[in-house]
Amino acid sequence: MAAGYLEVLRARHAARLLAGTLVGRLPNATAAIAVVLFVRAEGGTYSLAGALAAVYGVANAAGQPVLGRLVDLYGQPRVQLPAAVVSGLAMAVFALTGTGSPVVAWSAVAVSGVFTPPLEGGLRALWPSVLGRGERVHTAYAMDAVAQEVMFTVGPLLVTACAWLWSARAALVVLQAVGVLGALSVVVSAPSRAWRSEPRAAHWLGALRSPGLLALLGAFLFVGVALGSITVAAVSYADGHGGDAVYGWLMGGLGLGALVGGAVYGARRWRGAPERRLRVLVALLAVCYLPLMLMPGVVAMVLLSVVSGVFLAPCIACAFIIVDRHAPRGTVTEAFSWLVTTFTVGASVGTGAAGPVVQEGGALWGFAVPGAAGAVSLLVLVATGRVLAAPSARAVVAASSENDPNRAVEPRFSSGDRA
Repeated sequence: MAAGYLEVLRARHAARLLAGTLVGRLPNATAAIAVVLFVRAEGGTYSLAGALAAVYGVANAAGQPVLGRLVDLYGQPRVQLPAAVVSGLAMAVFALTGTGSPVVAWSAVAVSGVFTPPLEGGLRALWPSVLGRGERVHTAYAMDAVAQEVMFTVGPLLVTACAWLWSARAALVVLQAVGVLGALSVVVSAPSRAWRSEPRAAHWLGALRSPGLLALLGAFLFVGVALGSITVAAVSYADGHGGDAVYGWLMGGLGLGALVGGAVYGARRWRGAPERRLRVLVALLAVCYLPLMLMPGVVAMVLLSVVSGVFLAPCIACAFIIVDRHAPRGTVTEAFSWLVTTFTVGASVGTGAAGPVVQEGGALWGFAVPGAAGAVSLLVLVATGRVLAAPSARAVVAASSENDPNRAVEPRFSSGDRA
């Protein structure tokens, strides 16, 4: 297992691009908790803190595909770094002015969210030109999905540690500065500077004109709903079984399951069309959510949370490959950014939907929501099977003279359907 990941990391620029992207995305991964801690430190209410965090999330979801399209049009350095600087400066304004001026606070948080650079989509656009061979790209996608779980686990710990050692204001400013440095590390690298998207057909829908991509996004909206709803149901369970510490163990178990599942998934070579494989993975994801409704004791519940997370990272890694297959020419970064946005929106919808369900039926029915959402996601994939089975006449290439990852059909997708 380790050999495959080490082979990817030993490739020239790979470790730097992965590390720079993870560091550059720290502000995004920690924004919600950092904003809440800061607003509370300023004497604001929980309602205000939650509303500002939600504004950041909505603005971020709206900005990712727009910035992704600009990256495809103008290249990574000309978009990613300026966006990171604007986002960081906006959050610094919020940190310096506080909540005294509502207009400034709301505007600064919204601007910071909108201009969060699409580093995640940019990295996935770079992998084929950096790694070359299909199997290595497949492993990199899985490693990318695992690294996300690590970042979203470590990030909140860094925020709370920074706030404890210095202040909540310092946490906001420091993490934004670190994020800008991470983005800078990526965009000054040779692969980022050399990467160019293939000329694209002018169309206002951009990547969304691909029926296959729309089908995938529709399915992943409900995967996001499942993940968002499980966090709310877990709060309700924890309230009756020990409080915040139990909630932390449940969320940690979910992350651990995703880490293990993603690591194992990326360590082997998979044959067959990724679209068919994704249906199996989503079905397993939905099934593994159902035992949570048993709501046993804390130890058993933590173990069930580990099981429930096992197929999340594999689903995400498999979706990356499908995005490559279906994104129209010249829209690869935008297409990946739409996947990020859809997943984020789905998680927000799941959080909002699970609240009333838990309020009326308790944690039991709250844990039914992720399983139901996973089932709906599977139905979407089955209903759109023909669309997903017919990708565009170009998929990810190992490398091209233009370093564009969407120029021609890559042999691993046409010969033997190996992903």
